[in-house]
Amino acid sequence: MAEQHTPRSLIVSLYGAYGRAPDGAPMPVAALIRLLAVLGVDAPSVRSSVSRLKRRGLLLPGRTADGAAGYALSDDARRLLDDGDRRIYARTEPKLSEGWVLAVFSVPEAERHKRHLLRSRLARLGFGSAAPGVWIAPARLYEETRNALERLELSPYVDLFRGDHLGYAATAGAVARWWDLPAIARLHEEFLAAHEPVLRAWRTVPAGAEKAYRDYLLALDSWRRLPYADPVLPAELLPDDWPGRRSAEVFAALHELLRDRGAEFVRPYVSGAGSGAGAGD
Repeated sequence: MAEQHTPRSLIVSLYGAYGRAPDGAPMPVAALIRLLAVLGVDAPSVRSSVSRLKRRGLLLPGRTADGAAGYALSDDARRLLDDGDRRIYARTEPKLSEGWVLAVFSVPEAERHKRHLLRSRLARLGFGSAAPGVWIAPARLYEETRNALERLELSPYVDLFRGDHLGYAATAGAVARWWDLPAIARLHEEFLAAHEPVLRAWRTVPAGAEKAYRDYLLALDSWRRLPYADPVLPAELLPDDWPGRRSAEVFAALHELLRDRGAEFVRPYVSGAGSGAGAGD
């Protein structure tokens, strides 16, 4: 299946990669339109998506130093991107000895809409379902989980615990119940099918800054979802042919090769661009 890159997602990826000005300066609307056009997004789609991000409180209208209309990241958006960076660029191998974090929740029937929100948010954070009302993730996700639940005002319904899995089933077998590992593996395989040939091409015949920008943004937009769908489990709990490590290596190589080269194309359009990376929205 061909990858789907929505205008809204591409805008988030663009801000994550090149739009975090240290002084909080807005990105000009004209720059957004020009930079998204390279990715095949037309101007009406850019404006519509920016409006949705504005309504969500992620983008704030403002004026650039020369008076042009633009949009800056809100404080919430910056925090989301910063949290995403820690996942997207994590290169340390997780250890089983680090343990797990459990989220145990109970939501009154009168507020059952919050039950759905809790489940969807925990799933998006990378939690697996261990039992009704009991969700589990690697312990390193504790801080991000706590911050997300507080930001969404869901913390009153949740208790968080940290600990080890003591049985009775083998942990590897339990993990296969808690997460849909075949579905996660397919996501990695789709990423590899789309972007491993791009990496090979760049290593064979380097191209210009515009193509570096385009290839990097598309890779980032694809990759930044994966560290949320995949909690990145210790290797001993995963199948021997697990594709996650290879896809992480491909993205890291593309980042190293293309990010700064792409910045050369972006720089004339965006003054004071930040040096950060993208995140999950």
